[in-house]
Amino acid sequence: MRFPSLLLALLLTAGCASEPAQEPYTAGEVDLARYQGTWYELARLPMFFQRNCVESEAHYRLQGDERVAVTNRCRTEDVQWQEATGTAVPQEPGRSDRLWVRFDNWFSRLFPTLTRGHYWVLYLDPDYRVALVGSPDREYLWLLSRTPEVSTETRERLLDEAHARGYDTRELIWRGETQ
Repeated sequence: MRFPSLLLALLLTAGCASEPAQEPYTAGEVDLARYQGTWYELARLPMFFQRNCVESEAHYRLQGDERVAVTNRCRTEDVQWQEATGTAVPQEPGRSDRLWVRFDNWFSRLFPTLTRGHYWVLYLDPDYRVALVGSPDREYLWLLSRTPEVSTETRERLLDEAHARGYDTRELIWRGETQ
């Protein structure tokens, strides 16, 4: 009698296990020619690579064949600028809203597939003025704008878009702050 009861309990427990979270939905087709240029980071979720940054900006340049040159710059509290260069490519041919980004350093040259990061364009306004970028596991999120500052209305719209995609924004680090 114990074995059937134990088996039934295990089956019921397995049925109650939570399913993995669905991936966040993205912006859909992104015109990379319009997306290129400078984007300013308004806010981000905490991450190791930007732990000392108080201001960050990204510069994207379309290189053809769906490749995008990436230059990220970060200003630290002591007014030092740090820079990293890399390349972004579509995760799937013809799909421009989900990219892999890999920065050029000795470690990424040794382990190219281990060092690429998700760059999913989650939201993009029709004028390509503000965007949300994140990772499908929701550990990374950036609120970006073509200008270093935006209106309260735009800021709230970006936060609403992040929440709609399941991102927790309570830990956001805003421009001018450090983690």
